[in-house]
Amino acid sequence: MTKMIAALLAGAATLAVTASAQAEADGEAVYNQACMACHMTGAAGAPIRGDEAAWAPRVEKGIDTLYTHAIEGFNAMPPKGGQMGLSDEEVKAAVDFMVEPVI
Repeated sequence: MTKMIAALLAGAATLAVTASAQAEADGEAVYNQACMACHMTGAAGAPIRGDEAAWAPRVEKGIDTLYTHAIEGFNAMPPKGGQMGLSDEEVKAAVDFMVEPVI
Protein backbone atom coordinates (compact mmCIF):
# COMPACT_ATOMS: atom_id res chain seq x y z
CA MET A 1 0.00 0.00 0.00
CA THR A 2 2.81 2.44 0.82
CA LYS A 3 4.41 1.78 -2.56
CA MET A 4 1.15 2.67 -4.26
CA ILE A 5 0.84 5.89 -2.26
CA ALA A 6 4.45 6.78 -3.06
CA ALA A 7 3.82 6.14 -6.75
CA LEU A 8 0.68 8.30 -6.69
CA LEU A 9 2.53 11.12 -4.96
CA ALA A 10 5.40 10.90 -7.46
CA GLY A 11 2.92 11.01 -10.33
CA ALA A 12 1.14 14.01 -8.85
CA ALA A 13 4.45 15.82 -8.39
CA THR A 14 5.38 15.15 -12.02
CA LEU A 15 2.03 16.51 -13.20
CA ALA A 16 2.44 19.62 -11.05
CA VAL A 17 5.91 20.32 -12.46
CA THR A 18 4.70 19.73 -16.02
CA ALA A 19 1.68 22.00 -15.55
CA SER A 20 3.88 24.68 -14.02
CA ALA A 21 6.37 24.54 -16.90
CA GLN A 22 3.56 24.73 -19.44
CA ALA A 23 1.92 27.67 -17.68
CA GLU A 24 5.15 29.62 -17.91
CA ALA A 25 5.61 29.44 -21.67
CA ASP A 26 7.21 32.69 -22.83
CA GLY A 27 5.53 33.62 -26.11
CA GLU A 28 8.03 36.34 -26.96
CA ALA A 29 10.99 34.02 -26.42
CA VAL A 30 9.39 31.31 -28.56
CA TYR A 31 8.59 33.89 -31.25
CA ASN A 32 12.21 35.07 -31.24
CA GLN A 33 13.48 31.50 -31.46
CA ALA A 34 11.07 29.89 -33.90
CA CYS A 35 8.74 32.39 -35.56
CA MET A 36 10.55 35.66 -36.12
CA ALA A 37 12.42 34.71 -39.29
CA CYS A 38 9.17 34.50 -41.25
CA HIS A 39 6.77 36.60 -39.17
CA MET A 40 9.10 39.61 -39.08
CA THR A 41 9.84 39.56 -42.81
CA GLY A 42 6.60 38.20 -44.28
CA ALA A 43 8.45 35.27 -45.85
CA ALA A 44 6.16 32.86 -47.71
CA GLY A 45 3.16 35.06 -46.90
CA ALA A 46 3.56 34.90 -43.12
CA PRO A 47 1.63 37.72 -41.46
CA ILE A 48 3.96 40.21 -39.78
CA ARG A 49 3.43 40.84 -36.08
CA GLY A 50 1.47 44.06 -35.66
CA ASP A 51 0.09 44.13 -39.24
CA GLU A 52 -3.64 44.45 -38.57
CA ALA A 53 -4.66 44.02 -42.20
CA ALA A 54 -2.71 40.78 -42.56
CA TRP A 55 -3.95 39.35 -39.26
CA ALA A 56 -7.62 40.42 -39.49
CA PRO A 57 -8.90 37.53 -41.64
CA ARG A 58 -6.92 35.07 -39.57
CA VAL A 59 -8.11 36.42 -36.23
CA GLU A 60 -11.71 36.30 -37.50
CA LYS A 61 -11.38 32.50 -37.69
CA GLY A 62 -10.79 32.39 -33.95
CA ILE A 63 -7.84 31.76 -31.71
CA ASP A 64 -8.39 28.00 -31.67
CA THR A 65 -7.99 27.89 -35.47
CA LEU A 66 -4.80 29.94 -35.19
CA TYR A 67 -3.48 27.54 -32.56
CA THR A 68 -4.36 24.52 -34.71
CA HIS A 69 -2.68 25.99 -37.79
CA ALA A 70 0.44 26.87 -35.81
CA ILE A 71 0.67 23.45 -34.18
CA GLU A 72 -0.25 21.32 -37.20
CA GLY A 73 1.09 23.56 -39.95
CA PHE A 74 -0.80 25.53 -42.58
CA ASN A 75 0.00 26.41 -46.18
CA ALA A 76 3.76 27.12 -46.33
CA MET A 77 4.24 26.99 -42.56
CA PRO A 78 5.41 23.64 -41.24
CA PRO A 79 4.02 22.26 -37.98
CA LYS A 80 5.27 24.28 -35.02
CA GLY A 81 7.20 26.49 -37.42
CA GLY A 82 9.57 23.59 -38.02
CA GLN A 83 10.53 23.46 -34.33
CA MET A 84 9.05 20.10 -33.38
CA GLY A 85 10.64 20.25 -29.92
CA LEU A 86 8.22 22.99 -28.90
CA SER A 87 5.27 22.02 -26.76
CA ASP A 88 1.78 22.92 -27.89
CA GLU A 89 1.63 25.39 -25.00
CA GLU A 90 4.80 27.12 -26.21
CA VAL A 91 3.38 27.42 -29.71
CA LYS A 92 0.11 28.82 -28.32
CA ALA A 93 2.07 31.36 -26.27
CA ALA A 94 3.91 32.47 -29.42
CA VAL A 95 0.60 32.83 -31.28
CA ASP A 96 -0.76 34.90 -28.39
CA PHE A 97 2.33 37.11 -28.56
CA MET A 98 1.97 37.58 -32.33
CA VAL A 99 -1.70 38.54 -32.28
CA GLU A 100 -1.61 40.63 -29.10
CA PRO A 101 -0.90 43.93 -30.91
CA VAL A 102 -3.83 43.50 -33.31
CA ILE A 103 -6.64 42.30 -31.06
